[in-house]
Parts: sequence; C-alpha cells; structure tokens
Amino acid sequence: MKFNRFLENPHKLFWVLHLGGWAFWGVFLKYLYTTQVLGEQPPDYFAYVMVISTIGMLITLALRYLYRWVMERPLWLQAAAFLAGTSLAGYLWMHARSWIFMNYIEVDKDYSAWLEKMGPAAELYEKVSYVSTFTSGWTVMAAWSVLYFGMKYHRIFQRVSESALKSAAMAHEAQLKMLRYQLNPHFLFNTLNAISTLVLEKDTELANRMVNKLSRFLRFSLDNDPMQKVTLAEELEAIGLYLDIEKVRFEERLQLVEDIEPAARKALIPSLLLQPLVENAIKYGIAQKEDGGTLSIAARVFSGELLLELADDGPGVDLENGTIPGANGVGLRNTRDRLRELYGNRHGFRLGRTEPHGLTISIRIPYET
Repeated sequence: MKFNRFLENPHKLFWVLHLGGWAFWGVFLKYLYTTQVLGEQPPDYFAYVMVISTIGMLITLALRYLYRWVMERPLWLQAAAFLAGTSLAGYLWMHARSWIFMNYIEVDKDYSAWLEKMGPAAELYEKVSYVSTFTSGWTVMAAWSVLYFGMKYHRIFQRVSESALKSAAMAHEAQLKMLRYQLNPHFLFNTLNAISTLVLEKDTELANRMVNKLSRFLRFSLDNDPMQKVTLAEELEAIGLYLDIEKVRFEERLQLVEDIEPAARKALIPSLLLQPLVENAIKYGIAQKEDGGTLSIAARVFSGELLLELADDGPGVDLENGTIPGANGVGLRNTRDRLRELYGNRHGFRLGRTEPHGLTISIRIPYET
C-alpha cells in the first residue's frame, strides 16, 4: 500500500528516478564501464565522473521546467522543445565535460604533445572525438527526455482512462436508474386509476385499503437503490405487496403459486426485476379471463446460475423468434435492457408458451449471494 501511494505521488517519483538514474549512469555506465574497457584510470577519475553526473543532473533539471512549460501546448511545440532542448543540453554538457577533463584530469600540455606525435591524423582524431563526445552527451539527454515525456504521457493517459471509466460508470448508473424509475410511474398510473374508480363508486373502505397497500409498496420501492441488488426472498416480498394491491381488484380471481428452492431464496437479483413482469402477466394474461387465473413463480440454482421462471395461464400470445410482434410495453423491454446493462452476455431472457395456454418468461443470470 505504501509503495502504491509512492507511485501515485509524481513529485517524489520524479526525484527518486532523477537522482537514482543519474547515480546509475555515473557509477555503472560511465565509471565502471570505462574502467573495465580501459583498465587503469587517471587519478581523481571517479570524482570527475561524479562532477559531470551532477552537472548533467542540473542540466536535465532545467529541461524539466522547459518540458513542463510546453506540456499543455501543441504537439509541434513539444517536438521543437525536445529537439532544441536535447541538442543544447548535449552541447553544454559536452563542453563542461571537456573543459573539466582537460584542466583537472588530462594535463593540457601533455595532451598537446600527444597530438603532435600523431601528426596529420591529429586533426581527424579531434573531429571524431568531438562528434563522439557530443553524440554520447546528446544520447543521454535524449534518453532522459524520452523517459520524462513517456512518464508524463502515461500519467495523462491514466487520467483520461480514469475519467472515461468514471463517465462510463456514471452513464451506466444513469441508464439503470432511468430504466428502473420508468417502471414505477407505469404501475402507479394503473393503481391510481383503480383507486379513482373506487372513489367514484363510493367504495371508500376498499379505496383506503388500496392507498395503504400502495404506500407500503412505494416505500419498499424507494428504499431500494436500483443500482443495488436484493435477495430473491426480498423481491418476492415486494411482489407480495404488489399483489396485495391487485387482489383488491381481482379478489379470488388472482392466485399465486411459488416453487422456490431454499438456495434460490438467497440469490441476489436486481431490485424489482420481477415486478414489471408480474404486472404484464396480470394485465395481458389474467385480466383477460373472466374467471381470472394463476400466476406461477419458480426459481432454482443450476450450474452456478439462477434460473427464474414466471408463467401465467392467460390466453397467451403469438411469438416470433422468442418475441411478441408489435409489442410496445415498457415492462419487457426495460427488463431486457436492465439485464443487458448489468450482465452483458452472461444472462438469458426468453419468452415461451405455457401449456395449454399462457405465457412463460425464463430468466437466467449468474448465481450470487
């Protein structure tokens, strides 16, 4: 956890990598490598390496402030700053290294005498040495700049990714809430119509009972966040409250049969997932028969999945490829959409016929407790 917090602190991370990187270059890539290749080194060569490493560290620190200034600016300006900054930094570092080496490590008169012994090749050697020193200095500065820009763009990419994920999560949550809250007004409209009819018929006692039951159901509905899941047992309790309201209208014409396995009662499902399906079954199935009908709810657990089945013995509907042609109701559509939003391709939703007549809705979702 402490390491993760350290990685999330860009200021501390920069200084650790900055100081550690230059220390690594000085000790391993310069001093030990040169010693290994050339063997014996001049006196104070290690001090020289530490001094030029410190100078390089200060030059790249100046590059940091230049790059920070251009980071929020157009890409072409960043590229120009990279090329100009690394070239100037490499040039200044090369001259600083050469001046220190010639004045404190290699005595200038000895170096001049050595060049005289080389004769005509001395001029070519100096040019090659100059290009080689500048190239090595520029390469180090370019490598530092590439790492700096790489880390900066990585952090920018992380922020953009996190922002995109948050936006997607918020859109996902808004979509689910919209689908959930689209159901309640539909049910509320039907119930208030029924209460209005009872009031007009002066059946105040029955109207009062329906208002009380509606109040309990709405309290249950509003107390459960549509982003949260409830157990199937809690969902069946909500359906019981809903059916209590409908039984005021249908009386003994509405029967409920439950076949729920004990393990299935503990399963988690989206809040009020079944209520719009029950509402549809009553409206388009049972209400169409003069003598009413029976609503059956079954649930079992099989192979890590919760299998739900809701069936009515109404007149049934004509199905085409598991759908109802021309159906415009929000209940089935919203249930499909909620399942798709929550489970993706890890769910199943199928319509079938109830024998000898009626409609059966089968739902398959992952079993969670």
